[in-house]
Amino acid sequence: MAIAPTSPKILEQWLADHIEWQIEDGKLRRSFRFDNFVTAFGFMAKVALLAEKQDHHPEWFNVYGRVDIALITHDVNAISERDLTLADAIEGLV
Repeated sequence: MAIAPTSPKILEQWLADHIEWQIEDGKLRRSFRFDNFVTAFGFMAKVALLAEKQDHHPEWFNVYGRVDIALITHDVNAISERDLTLADAIEGLV
């Protein structure tokens, strides 16, 4: 099954239900805040396991208690269902 960009209508509906996430530079983004580096890094480890299981990996950045995540499907250079699925799984961790 070929990967396709998410339709604007589906993406709009998803974003309405996930107000912490936003579109910036064509990527689905969210910043997470934690009390300290160990907690932030533990979160990243959990996300890494989810991402590996889905074979879909985030772009991310970490400084102390902050983790910024950006999702895009590089095969189509757009946000796809794969990104929404991974974002939902990440939400399940917080």
